[in-house]
Amino acid sequence: MTFNIFMEVTVQTAKQLRLTEEEFDLIQKMLGRMPNFNELCAFSGMWSEHCSYKNSIKWLKTLPREGGRMLVKAGEENAGLMDIGEGLGVVFKIESHNHPSAIEPFQGAATGVGGIHRDIFTMGARPIAALNSLRFGNLSAAKTQHLLEGVVHGIGHYGNCFGVPTVGGEAYFESCYHTNPLVNAMSVGIVKAGETVSATAEGIGNPVFFVGSATGKDGIGGASFASADITEESAEELPAVQVGDPFQEKKLLEACLEVIQTGAVVGMQDMGAAGIICSTAEMSAKGGVGMRIDLDKVPTRQKNMKTWELLLSESQERMLMVVEKGKEALVKAVFEKWDLPCSHIGEVTDDGYLRFNMYGELEAEIPAEALVLGGGAPQYDRAYTAPAYLEKMAAFNISSIPEPSDLKAIAMQLVQIPNIAGKRWIYTQYDSMVGAANLFTNAPTDAPLVWIKGTNRALAVTVDCNSRYVHADPYKGAMIAVSEAARNIVCSGATPLGVTNCLNFGNPYDPEVYYQFVNAIQGMGAACRKFDTPVTGGNVSFYNQNPDGPVYPTPTIGMVGLLEDLSKKMTLDFKEAGDWIVMLGSSRNDINSSEYLHKLKGVEYSPAPHFDLEEEYQLQQLIHQLIEKGYVQSVHDISEGGLFVNLLESSFHGEKGFEVTTADATIRKDAFWFGEAQSRAVVTVRPDQLDALKQVAGNHPYTVLGRVTNGEVRVDAETWGEIDTWKKLYEEALEKIMGVIV
Repeated sequence: MTFNIFMEVTVQTAKQLRLTEEEFDLIQKMLGRMPNFNELCAFSGMWSEHCSYKNSIKWLKTLPREGGRMLVKAGEENAGLMDIGEGLGVVFKIESHNHPSAIEPFQGAATGVGGIHRDIFTMGARPIAALNSLRFGNLSAAKTQHLLEGVVHGIGHYGNCFGVPTVGGEAYFESCYHTNPLVNAMSVGIVKAGETVSATAEGIGNPVFFVGSATGKDGIGGASFASADITEESAEELPAVQVGDPFQEKKLLEACLEVIQTGAVVGMQDMGAAGIICSTAEMSAKGGVGMRIDLDKVPTRQKNMKTWELLLSESQERMLMVVEKGKEALVKAVFEKWDLPCSHIGEVTDDGYLRFNMYGELEAEIPAEALVLGGGAPQYDRAYTAPAYLEKMAAFNISSIPEPSDLKAIAMQLVQIPNIAGKRWIYTQYDSMVGAANLFTNAPTDAPLVWIKGTNRALAVTVDCNSRYVHADPYKGAMIAVSEAARNIVCSGATPLGVTNCLNFGNPYDPEVYYQFVNAIQGMGAACRKFDTPVTGGNVSFYNQNPDGPVYPTPTIGMVGLLEDLSKKMTLDFKEAGDWIVMLGSSRNDINSSEYLHKLKGVEYSPAPHFDLEEEYQLQQLIHQLIEKGYVQSVHDISEGGLFVNLLESSFHGEKGFEVTTADATIRKDAFWFGEAQSRAVVTVRPDQLDALKQVAGNHPYTVLGRVTNGEVRVDAETWGEIDTWKKLYEEALEKIMGVIV
């Protein structure tokens, strides 16, 4: 056996590739010899946190990963797959593209969108909806505005050109994200039963094909780059940011779905993180086989690319495909039709080894199993300890905050806080109507609804996480994230099915960061079990950290639900003047971690708001019953900004107003109107149905707040103006900060 070794490998080489000395020793033991540079690069990519989950997998395994309508176990395929009846399945996943977006926001965000869509259609599903969850620093800062503009432009450009509607999302602005923004992208697709494709290599002698865009030097080492802290020098790693082409991906989508119909495809996987080495290793290990790959047959767009560059390039819009021997012509014909590169680059072998050749010379030889999660990739237990700042959280006392004398003035400030204000400037840059299945645009719902064409049903989809709650209490905050996602789906008339998560945390070697991670996983697991929403998969993004410290722990929850009957769709907007406004759930003397307390009162440390999992479950059951019986006209959950912001948001669409009173004199008025205690929702009821609602509610707490008006806003008998004034404040706040409106 001869190797083309072009660089001497030492422990220092391993460290430069972000491998530890212990991992370098382990690699030598696995191979029974010293690795060459190509092989070390392969291990560096595959054993990065981004690919191996080496610091998280032991805790991820504690999440509920089976049950419900799941058709594949979590982590078995590129995305989660759940049964939605009538011979259809929903495929969905969320992933991060944080580090690339921090360096090059347009391409970082654009390729994040492209990558998550490929995870969906590589399984044979057609993407029908996209969502995103974004975090940035202080919006008044020039850097934040640059990042926001680039990210939103990137998401809009890729999604709009690719032809999948962006139907929902969220955006938050906190100073801890100044250097390290978070860009989480979610895709949802539909697949027919029997037409799914597995990311598995099978059949000794079956040909291995490279299909899609040619390979370049962009994105080399991207997986390793995503597994390190952001520093002042990170801009020098720009080649680790991929470059996307949405039109090429659109052709790749159609070609892949068409080639599946030929029956020639044995297995297929997107060349995402870590590129060719990842797809060859994971497909081979899963099938218990090996591969012989001729890298010189890989289409390239740059001359004289080296072996390690070909192995690690994360150029976009590429797939690895195992084809049934004898059907090569069928595959080539499809990709020729779509004018896409299609190259026969190797064969499936029987000994479990990956052998990479260049012009007939063996350049790397590695057991596939040694590279992958669940195989040879290391798994670590990290120490964790409660963060010192939690003592400051517990020390907060509401009596230290004087009660405001002018509630209206506070409310006018509150609706203009970027975390609360309307995101019109963002979402109008996205095409939400392409495909003509988005049911959200005509009347708003708490969770966007996407019609399942050919049926009388729809999917409800959402992304949720209030990271300040998680920072205040990682266990409770993660439970709240899951619960709010489920609540949004239930308020829209649907039933929650399953979860995909994007776990954004700081450096796992920091015991306080790891405490946040462990406790968030435990809280997430408890809530998912309660709502019977198993975790179908997702993404862990560590090292979201800069010299000033980690970001808030941000376990973003992507959730999918099913609306069985379109006639049961429930919107959040007030319908008729005179309808009763009823709050389900209990108000509390609680302003903990609220936007009011944090942004307007300047309190950084306070506990998470009130939350009880059983109370939340009972609320959702009640909402479901009320919608099923047709007793409510609108339903909207209470979240950021509290009850008053909830009422405004329900008023805007139909330009209605509300006349309400503080219903409990024992609760501070700022807590009643602006507190963010959980497990509450506001419903409106026709006058002739109020008694029926009360009967269904039974012992569940509820409060009749007042009535819907034709546009006037009155609080405790005081006139607070017309709804169009409030709507203008709410919708223009972001645009004024961004300089769109002077």
